[in-house]
Amino acid sequence: MDPRLTLIDETGEFLREKAAGFKPEIGIVLGSGLGKFGDSIEAIETIPYADIPNFAHSTAIGHKGNFIIGKVAGKVVCAMQGRFHFYEGYPMEQVTFPIRVMARMGVKTLFVSNAAGGVNPGFKIGDLRIIDDHINTMPNPLIGPNHELFGERFPDMSCAYDREIIAKAEAIAAELGIPLKKGVYLANTGPSYETPAEIRYYRTVGADAVGMSTVPEVIGARHCGLRVFGMSIITNVANHNVETVKLNHGEDVVRIADAAADKMSMLFTRLVEAL
Repeated sequence: MDPRLTLIDETGEFLREKAAGFKPEIGIVLGSGLGKFGDSIEAIETIPYADIPNFAHSTAIGHKGNFIIGKVAGKVVCAMQGRFHFYEGYPMEQVTFPIRVMARMGVKTLFVSNAAGGVNPGFKIGDLRIIDDHINTMPNPLIGPNHELFGERFPDMSCAYDREIIAKAEAIAAELGIPLKKGVYLANTGPSYETPAEIRYYRTVGADAVGMSTVPEVIGARHCGLRVFGMSIITNVANHNVETVKLNHGEDVVRIADAAADKMSMLFTRLVEAL
């Protein structure tokens, strides 16, 4: 057996035992400052990452580092309060490891969220933005021997973000009176923030927002055949002018994400209910 699959199944079996017979069909990854949604889950079990075999440790600010199995709107979900980043020094195999574990647990749909910098001049701090496509400048997480059990060698990424779920999210947001924007998310490695020249370049090639996560998880999820819905909270207007005030991740990004998290939590809850 593929040794990578052995580790995935070992972790999946541990989490299935913790789930006490409950089988999640929706997985959720919560980024910087967005762990508040996890607090609204009717928890069956909350497991610190440090207690999960073969899991990495999340060192990013604003990531609680818990894996929650519980219920949202009566449906069983599993949620990560914090993710693993390439910039933390983890290989892509480890960054996407939880997604494969979720797939082996029976998850069919993945929600991903993040804090992002607004590249599009029409985006404002605190905006909620649906990710409808992405640009990847990180190493692709599928490089290396293919996980044949999960998917084909060359998975199609022409519709990485599920159009039906996006339409449901837009309808729910309109009903709740929550303004939503859509756009392309560009993922880079970080951890340094972008230079003004880089932001001007990203805008030129079609990016609306920029961040340091999410895309590896989406690629891994699509390789596994999962439906994907992604959302960003715009926590800063990306620095395209040298005069822009410097950004502090711990103080600014997490604070702004936390302030907008209530709206995102309401939207996610209704969206889980609608699926």
